Amino acid sequence: MVEGLSHMTFIVSDLDRMEAILTRVLDATCIYDSGATTFSLSPERFYDIAGLWVAVMQGDPLPQRSYNHIAFKISEDVFDAKRSAIQALGLDLRESRPRVTGEGRSLYFHDHDNHLFELHTGTLQTRLARYAQGKESAL
Repeated sequence: MVEGLSHMTFIVSDLDRMEAILTRVLDATCIYDSGATTFSLSPERFYDIAGLWVAVMQGDPLPQRSYNHIAFKISEDVFDAKRSAIQALGLDLRESRPRVTGEGRSLYFHDHDNHLFELHTGTLQTRLARYAQGKESAL
């Protein structure tokens, strides 16, 4: 029986550059750095992001971008500050997909290795409640 999410791993070309993104944009705390002593395939670091274990390993970046992404929940009151943090790091900030009122706002950005991240103010419950209202009420 699946008990929940264990961890996520991202392969990145530069551990320090990814750490800047994780700590400045996603409020991560570094909890392990392998340094030269690796137990895995390559140097790695572990982070805690709101109780989620995120592993970052050094390696070749993704060959291309896609819409595959991981979304982190943020509150509406930090939306503008997170946009500023993304811009300050020089990351490629993408416009949100078109949304109907009431399903939340999003910031999408790519890291330097073609991973797409989203910061989203909504929840599954708010989205489903909004969708249940139908398209007519979106006008």
